[in-house]
This record gives sequence, C-alpha cells and structure tokens, in this order.
Amino acid sequence: MIELDKVWKSYDTTDVLKDLDFIANKKDFVSIRGKSGVGKSTLLRIIGLLESPSKGKVKLFGKSVGELSDGQKSSLRLHSMGFIFQFFNLIPSLTVLENIELPLALAGIKKIERKKRALELLNHFDLANLANRFPPTLSGGERQRTAIIRALTNNPKIILADEPASSLDDENSALLMELLSYINKEKGTTIVLTTTDLYEKLPTTRDYLLKDGHLLEAR
Repeated sequence: MIELDKVWKSYDTTDVLKDLDFIANKKDFVSIRGKSGVGKSTLLRIIGLLESPSKGKVKLFGKSVGELSDGQKSSLRLHSMGFIFQFFNLIPSLTVLENIELPLALAGIKKIERKKRALELLNHFDLANLANRFPPTLSGGERQRTAIIRALTNNPKIILADEPASSLDDENSALLMELLSYINKEKGTTIVLTTTDLYEKLPTTRDYLLKDGHLLEAR
C-alpha cells in the first residue's frame, strides 16, 4: 500500500528525514512515535502527496508517485486516502452533516446521494444527533469523531492520522483509538498514525520511532 525508499526531506540546510525506508501493507495499523518537531507531520504529508521528498522514491498502491501528474495525485488523495488532522480542520460555518458531505461534493457526488451516505455514516457510529450541529458547539471528542467520519466518506484504502488524540482527554482518546481500531479491523483500512506519546499502548500492528531523521522499529 505504502512504500518509501531512501527518502530524504530537507528545508534549506536542515535534513528533517534522512535515508528513510518505510512499508505499510493492507490492514496494517502503524504508529509513528516521536517528540514534537522531529518530522512526523512531514512524513505523513509526503505519504499523503501533500509534499514531495527532496530525494528518494515514494510508491502508493504499487505505483511510483513521481510518475503521476498533479491531477492524478489529487484524484488519489480524494478517492483513496482519508486525512485526520490534529486540530480537526472542520469548517465552522458548515453543519456536521455538511462537513461530512464535503469530500463527496469535491468528488462530484450528487447532493441526494452524498447526504444519504453521510447520514448512513452518522447513524452507523451513533452520532446522527449531531447532524445539524455546528463544530463550535461540539466537544473535542465529538469534533474528532466527526473528522474521522469525514475521512471515511470516500471509502479510503489508507487513513493518515496526524496526532489525532493530542487535544483530547483520556476518555475521548480511548474512544478515538477504539474507533480507529474498528475501522482497521472491520474495513481493512490501512492506518498510519503519529503521536508524541512514546510509551502509550495503542491497538497497532507495528510501532516505529522517528528520531534524528531516521525511522526505527520500536521494541
């Protein structure tokens, strides 16, 4: 699903990622741990085709992304990948339902169909009562779960989650991990998650530590 081969990422004279190799297969649930500022978000942005590496090769679904046009990259992000951000990135002027519909609208799905699909997801996760609420009126846990549901609307094969629990309390963090674990096991979605917690027990299949630009398998 994901393959990085000797990837480097440099900003001016600073090497953030150095000769980094990484593979994630179908149904993997991978954590990338590391302190703030070590390059975890940069790594996710490279996997998610939001940034290009300075050197090295990136493959998604067996295809070299260096050979893809900008339009092909955008299509891959829209139809095959879901993104969950640290601070939710919900649009405050849209209702929960409209926020969840947004990726479907960008994909050209007609309004009746996208509303139906969004409501089905809200009902599936017992959050239909939030449909007409606006993000500023939600708790942190409700906003993050809304963001996860939005990431699922286009049935992505890969979900990239950038420190999704960092702004949640322990209870909501646990609910979040249960939800991601369910998505991974029941839907077979590959998940790559970053966290600053070096020791937290997570429902992951593999764990890595990003340090000094290198990715090390956690023991």
